[in-house]
Amino acid sequence: MTSSKTASLPHHWRRDLIELAALFTAVAVADAIANLIGHQPDGPYLLVASAVALVATAAFHTWWARRHSNAPPPEEPGASDPMPDEVTGSIDGSGAGSGAGETVLWRMRTTVRDAPGSLAALCLVLARLRIDILTLQTHPLADGTVDEFLLRAPASLPAQELTRQISGAGGTATWIERADTHDLVDTPTRVLSLATRTALDAAELPLALRQLLGRCTIHSLPAVSITGRPTGESAPVEGVLEETVMRLRDPSGGVISVERPHLPFTPTEFARARALVELDARLGPRVPRSEDILTLPEGNEITVRRADRSDLAAARAMHDRCSPGTLGLRYHGPVGDADRYLDHLLSPRFGRTLAVQTASGKLVALGHLLWDGDETEVALLVEDDWQRRGIGSELLGRLVQLAEEAGCDSVYAVTQSRNTGMVAAMRALELPLDYQIEEGTLVITARLTSATELRSATEPTGAAEPRRAADELTAQPTDARPAQRSGPAERARR
Repeated sequence: MTSSKTASLPHHWRRDLIELAALFTAVAVADAIANLIGHQPDGPYLLVASAVALVATAAFHTWWARRHSNAPPPEEPGASDPMPDEVTGSIDGSGAGSGAGETVLWRMRTTVRDAPGSLAALCLVLARLRIDILTLQTHPLADGTVDEFLLRAPASLPAQELTRQISGAGGTATWIERADTHDLVDTPTRVLSLATRTALDAAELPLALRQLLGRCTIHSLPAVSITGRPTGESAPVEGVLEETVMRLRDPSGGVISVERPHLPFTPTEFARARALVELDARLGPRVPRSEDILTLPEGNEITVRRADRSDLAAARAMHDRCSPGTLGLRYHGPVGDADRYLDHLLSPRFGRTLAVQTASGKLVALGHLLWDGDETEVALLVEDDWQRRGIGSELLGRLVQLAEEAGCDSVYAVTQSRNTGMVAAMRALELPLDYQIEEGTLVITARLTSATELRSATEPTGAAEPRRAADELTAQPTDARPAQRSGPAERARR
């Protein structure tokens, strides 16, 4: 390779002199041969034959040099350039440009043999279908490897066809679902972000596990029931992995159960989940200590903050000041058992709690956001003397905001039809509401459409539809069943 500096230097005069001498020598030799042959009887014919041989030799040398050169071959006329299709995404499943420019994101997971060339066979199939591989993760198994892809594919390519092609390339147990632009974050960055959230707030652990493992159901099973009896729920320190269920020891006591019926967990996912739980255990109980001071219409100042089990004594004192009617509307059961629920409700493992304090430090209201498997419950309790002042509506609005930040699609409240204050607070949210009544129990479900609309407004075109269709698995096992919602009476008993 010649540098630009060397290439810009003039040729040395010695090289020019040598070339000139070689030229004169060649002319002299040619003249001597011409004089020697030209005086022979067949001299002119010999000269013509020599010239033809020289021309043929030069032509063959030129052809041979071009054919075996290290330079890339020249492009053939009419050859198609794949770059426009790759840039615009205007391709279909056959590899020809469709002109529509529409692509979709898929998350695909398949199991292949742990052998050289198995991943290459999958990549060749994806390349033939004109699918772009955005991210790739590998999960080693004892008898194979689970490869997880984030793909950008033509919108005209059916998921069934993609699954069939992958199976033909050696992939087994293939699972595929729609993805969105939020999944483009690389795995190390996402895991570090979840670890940071967990370190700042103990209530984030169930949410972090759900975001780490995808759509799954998480249950926190306490070691001691509300009545004080042992539940028998326990797990070894290292946890237990059983195909589609993992059981992890809860640092606060009991077990964290994670279920994902449509897709078995891999040892890599189990190790990541166990690391998050271990981080939570090492940091111990913690709740952000931010406070907001608000002024009521009559001029009194109140403080809204996060609450935890350290507020248990103050919460029990508030219970003692509440009337039996107020406690009955809140707990839907014997008033004497109300205090037993507080230790559970104030635990950050089961949700988030907001407390309202007066200027003197007295606790006058509690608002709970409770994780209920795949759903989220909101509950309020306001002391009798502080009702009808807007405290309940303020708490409910903040709880809904926390639910949106946690990625919840809806929240529900279990109450009674005569609880006009709770019904009015839910209606004041100005969200779509669903009502369900059974045996005197009223369940009001609010769909958090504001969060969905905000995501749709900020996402590129075509990204919101995959999010809405995320629950429609196109290649999940046939025994998968949609989650059944509990009736109002069962919710009240819980």
